[in-house]
This record gives sequence, structure tokens and C-alpha cells, in this order.
Amino acid sequence: MAQVQRMSRLMIKTLRDDPADAETLNHKLLVRAGYVRRTAAGIWTWLPLGKKVLENITRVVREEMDAIGGQEVLLPALLPKESYDASGRYDEYGDLLFRLKDRKGAEYLLGPTHEEIFTQVVKDQITSYKDLPVILYQIQTKYRDEARPRAGVLRGREFQMKDSYSFDTTDEGLIEAYQLHRAAYIRIFERLGLDHRIVSAVSGAMGGSASEEFLAPAPAGEDTFVDCPACDYAANTEAVTFKATPADGSAHGPVEELDTPDTPTIETLAAHLGVPASATLKNLLVKVDGEIVAVGVPGDREVDLGKLGEHLAPAVVELVTAEDFEGRPDLVRGYVGPQGLEKVRYIADPRIAPGTAWITGANKPGTHAKNVVCGRDFEVDDYLDVVVVEAGDPCPKCGTGLKLDRAIEIGHIFQLGRKFADAFQLDVLGQNGKPVRVTMGSYGIGVSRAVAALAEQTADAQGLCWPREIAPADVHLVAAGKALQTELALDVAEKLGAAGVRVLVDDRAGVSPGVKFTDAELIGVPQILVAGRRSAEGVLELKDRRTGEREELTVDEAIARLVAQG
Repeated sequence: MAQVQRMSRLMIKTLRDDPADAETLNHKLLVRAGYVRRTAAGIWTWLPLGKKVLENITRVVREEMDAIGGQEVLLPALLPKESYDASGRYDEYGDLLFRLKDRKGAEYLLGPTHEEIFTQVVKDQITSYKDLPVILYQIQTKYRDEARPRAGVLRGREFQMKDSYSFDTTDEGLIEAYQLHRAAYIRIFERLGLDHRIVSAVSGAMGGSASEEFLAPAPAGEDTFVDCPACDYAANTEAVTFKATPADGSAHGPVEELDTPDTPTIETLAAHLGVPASATLKNLLVKVDGEIVAVGVPGDREVDLGKLGEHLAPAVVELVTAEDFEGRPDLVRGYVGPQGLEKVRYIADPRIAPGTAWITGANKPGTHAKNVVCGRDFEVDDYLDVVVVEAGDPCPKCGTGLKLDRAIEIGHIFQLGRKFADAFQLDVLGQNGKPVRVTMGSYGIGVSRAVAALAEQTADAQGLCWPREIAPADVHLVAAGKALQTELALDVAEKLGAAGVRVLVDDRAGVSPGVKFTDAELIGVPQILVAGRRSAEGVLELKDRRTGEREELTVDEAIARLVAQG
């Protein structure tokens, strides 16, 4: 027996116009169709239809996690500061954490993620290798104090997430758990009807040896990823690498200084000398945990500060200010070059390969230098891929020009290794009777984000268009008329419900058929069944919401068709 939900009794308010503050498709449609309501910036109320969709996604996630042996728990959202001090993440999270004190002055936070607490739970509950491996998971509300919450439920301060963690005594066991999760995630997103890509990612502050993201391509996505049209390579732009070949620097003459007044930017320098920007070397000064560091990239490329931050995590990376040049005569603003820099760490993109020659700052006001050769005139302390990736950059795997696409991150899996086990000294007794340090994996799915991603991917000009697995009902039954049509619609709804079909029936009195049809399209249930002009003959119209195909069927035929689809 499935639920029959009558719209005459349903708390729902649909809107004809988009909310004034809505920019993305999911934000517009989820509000207009009565699925969610904004409570405050980045904080949303899930209304009855929205809660059904959220719970359907949760059900799919739970079924697939249970299928790989996951054990569900529920940890608190209010967490003690000490746990995050132990891992160092209380400070690393910075302004993203919601921090608070109780009446006694003890410090707490609202959990953004739960690696620390899961580690402590396992440390308390498991003492022997015989109790491992284990996979624990929860589906719970997380909190992050986003500076600019946007795109409806896509980027909120409060959101639903599934986070799971694997614990094992060997690296081989970690890899097995990682592959189990990877396969489970593929099944989850296929069942949800989400078009997705699995891309290489960087672990950043999470640490660990391997990391992959599951991305749902959508114009509203905040992630940019690359896709190779010639091979299977795909990666988050932060994970794209470039392999440079060392050049023969012997052909270049000695360093020569050039008089270049009023050329503090690459654009003015290139115009003054009549050379392409790619012939110049751009040196960006940043502070890494307060220490000034120079970052070198070709003049026609930009430094990806997010990528740089991921490489240097957990260190804090920020741009220098005018005050940072005070008392540093070796740093000439607008004319910095790597040659002769003292007490400054020099990081370079791999494109600044040994033997390549550049036009760059001469560390003197109004002066640049040419024939500055990497490896001869300056040394690189660290090579990191730090340029903003552009369409056409070579694929690291086959060399073909890469494509750029926007996407929504819907899942992320990490091989964490022993970072958190080390922080909490998570050991178990091994087979030889000696302590063994546990290794961990961390695996997340954005449950509420998946709602937004599905709305972005599946909606059309009329409204939402949910896949059957997660829709709030299997069929939207519309009584398009007066008493006869309503009576027939309710009778058919009860029969469908008794046969296990979930029904949303529009039996609202005083609402015109046009409004009911418009709402049915907006709400997005996959099948629309109309009791209309031929109701007296026992004939209904069945419409496929996605394709728009219509068919007239008798009551018995319609019921049989919808039951068979279930």
C-alpha cells in the first residue's frame, strides 16, 4: 500500500514567477514548485514534497552503503573543540567553522565533517585486528559558515551529507575499501539518474595518497573540470599536471638589463618591448603562513590561488599587501625577478623548465632583464602545477587539447591513510601481539546537493522533471474539472495506492484546469494522469512528463500500465 497524497490537504504554495534573489535553475524551480523555503541566508526549510525527494535520495544512499557492509551510526552535530585541536583543523578551518561556548565557557563547534569523532569512536570501541576492517557511515546535517551562500540548496550553511569512513590495518585493505565505495557511488548516482564524471582530485588539507571527485556537469556548477576528447582522462582543474621538457640554455646570451620605465605589469612590459606575454616571466608574491614566497609562471598565464592553496595545505596562503614591501628593499614592486632574490622561497610552474630563458624583473625600479635562464641564473625551490588551466592545454595522458566544463561536486572519496590515526594514536593489537596503526578512508556524498544537481540536470522550460527513483510520487493525477472528474480521480488514486503506486492527486476545488496542468508540469512527477473531458466514458489521458508523449487509456489500462512501471 503506497501513500496517496491529496493536494487539497497538502501544504504547498506554487509560484508563477522566479524569486527575486534566485540566479540558478534549481533555486528558482525548487522554490516555485513548493519544495523548499528560505529561512535565512544559506538556511533552508524542506517542505513536504522536498522532504520526500530528500528522503528518497537518502534511501538509495543507505541501501548501497548497507550493500557494501557499511554500518550506520549517528554522531552529534555539536562537537568539542578539543577533538579538532588534536587534528589541527580547528585553526585550519578558519572562518568556515561555527564556533560557540556553553554557559560554563567550554568551547564547541558545529560539525563540518566528522573524521575526528569517527576516529575517537573506533579508538574507544575497537582494540584488536580481529575487529577490522570496518566501514561506518552516517547521514546527517553538516554546518559551514559560507561567506557567500548561493544557488539555493547547492551551497548552504547547513546541508545534508552522507559521510563514511573505512578502518583497516593494511594499505591493501584501505585500497579495497576505497574501491568498494567507488563502485557503490557509481551505482548510487546511476540509480538517482545523475549524469556524472569521476575525476582525479587533490587531497589538500585532508591529506592521503589518492582522491577522486564525482561531478555532475551543470552550468550552475562551481567546480571546473577538464575532459580529454581523445582518451579517458578527466580531472578537477586543481589536479591537472603539466610535464615540461628541460631546454638547452647554452644558446642564450648573458643576462642583459633593459630600461623599462612605467612597466609594472605584464601587459605594459610586453607592449613596451614588442614581445608576446608568453616570453615574460610573471612573479607573484604571496604569504605562506606569513612568510613571503615568490611564485613564477609564464607571463601569459595566471596563478590559480586555489590550486596553490591546495598544494601548500594546511598552510594559509594570502596575497602580499603594500605594507609587506616596507623594509624589504630586495622586493621591488612590479619589477621582481627570481635572479638575486634573497631569503625568498621560489616556487615555479613546470613550464619554467630548466634551460628556458625569460624576460623578467631586474629587482630595480623601472628595469627588467632578458636572457634570464632557469638553472643558470636562478634556481627553483619547488615545482608545483599552479597556473589556471585553459581550454586547449595538453592532456597529461595523451597530449590532446583539453576541454573545460562546469560541474557540481556530488561526491568525494579519499584514501586518508594514517593522518587522523596518528593524531589520535589509533592503534589496535596486531596478529603478532604488537600495536598496529590503523589506516583510514573518508567518503562523502552531498545528499541535499544531489537534489540541486538533479534539478539542474533534468529540468526543462516547464519546470522540474524528476527521475522516478527519487520523485515525490510515481504519478500526478489531475482532476481537470468538477465533481465527476474529481470523484473518478480519487477512485483511481485509491486503486493505484493499493497496488503500491505512489500518487499525488490534484483534487483542489476552485482551481482551474490550466493552473492544475501548469502545477503538474512545475512539480515534475514523471507521469501525469488526467481525468478530463472523457471521464464519463472511463477514459483518462496519460502523459510522460519528460517526453511529452500523450496516450488515452481506459481506467483499467491506465492502472495496469502504471502498476507495471513500478
